[in-house]
Amino acid sequence: MMTGGRESLGAALAALLASSATLVCCVLPAVMVSLGAGAAVVGLITTFPQLIWLSEHKAAVFGIAAVLLVLSGLLLAWARRLPCPLDSDLGRKCMRLRKFGAQLYAVSVGLLVLSGLFAFILPRF
Repeated sequence: MMTGGRESLGAALAALLASSATLVCCVLPAVMVSLGAGAAVVGLITTFPQLIWLSEHKAAVFGIAAVLLVLSGLLLAWARRLPCPLDSDLGRKCMRLRKFGAQLYAVSVGLLVLSGLFAFILPRF
């Protein structure tokens, strides 16, 4: 029997992973340079050259992250309508997982918005 607790947590974790990719590609380097840590950014890019590819294709990265967030949000909404177990202990755990999943999803959306601000809006100023 599907309770929706683990499924919604998995969807929220996928959303967090997708939004974290946007954070790493765009926000982290911008914040480090603005704080005067340009040498650290160079070291980071030397260690992880994939960051250059992520930065060059940031529109695709943001698009994929947004699609994954929408799918995760739909899955969270679907799982919220599923019944929790009647056992009081399992029912509390189910509700706690749902609440944690919703909070994790909200953090993911916030990270995507913050990343979009740093990647697309602030560079124009």
